Amino acid sequence: MRKVFKWLGIVLAALIVIVALTALAGYVISERRINKTYTIADEALTLPTDAASLAEGQRLATMRGCSDCHAPDFGGKVFINDPMLGSISTANLTGGEGSATANYTVADWERAIRHGIRPDGRGLLVMPSYEYAGLSDEQVAQMIAYLQTVEPVDRVAVEPRLQPLARALFLLGQLPLLPAEAVDHSAAHVASVPAEASVRYGAYLSTTCTGCHHPDLAGGPTPGSAPGDPLAANLTPAGNLVNWTLDDFRNTLRNGVTPEGKVLDPAIMPWPIAAQMTDVELEALWLYLQSLPPSQPAG
Repeated sequence: MRKVFKWLGIVLAALIVIVALTALAGYVISERRINKTYTIADEALTLPTDAASLAEGQRLATMRGCSDCHAPDFGGKVFINDPMLGSISTANLTGGEGSATANYTVADWERAIRHGIRPDGRGLLVMPSYEYAGLSDEQVAQMIAYLQTVEPVDRVAVEPRLQPLARALFLLGQLPLLPAEAVDHSAAHVASVPAEASVRYGAYLSTTCTGCHHPDLAGGPTPGSAPGDPLAANLTPAGNLVNWTLDDFRNTLRNGVTPEGKVLDPAIMPWPIAAQMTDVELEALWLYLQSLPPSQPAG
């Protein structure tokens, strides 16, 4: 019996060592990726100053989800706070105490929005720049111009803390901690995109949807969600939208109630953001979704 306990002790000790070495390796590898630096050339953006452009910048900052992640006052908020994952807060985009952007140049703003890169060249945590990488110069400039005018908010974000589980999910591609890795930093940017009811313009708008509904818009588990959390809807013709009309689509995103009578939870499906879209934008998005090949969620 003593020999059995002795061998059990040896096996347990070996397992502890293996777990510890695996955790250490995960920490080292994830830190190396998180601290990687990128060199991004400055974009020659000219910020508008007229009232119409600033108003459009405000609309875009809402429609593209900036006020959702960074709080309605843009002072930042706790984004992840989970004992198993750790804690991450979004940045204070105002000029108040705790501001992450007070000393930003226009080029710094552009790199943060379209590339997910900090002024020091490192990637921003959980900044979904793959959704904004294709935005036109005109719209990025309007957003920056508006964000520079918001009222200062005093809010100091806590330092990010990542638990081993978060690092493991990150390394396994299940938690998009470093979206800069998914951006084509060499891609050219267009000066402007005509607002028209077209598939092309709908594709341009649809990038806001890809963070939850996946790049193919077939839905499924939202990246970083826990088992049992609601699934993102399939927006391709293989999903429920095949039973909707354009008016159904518009009304759902304007009022948060589907044609079937389901009330959408804005914490899960942020329809108030989409409600900022114009009729032309909603029609363009609808046309694009209708043009997609029917797809099923991966996995």
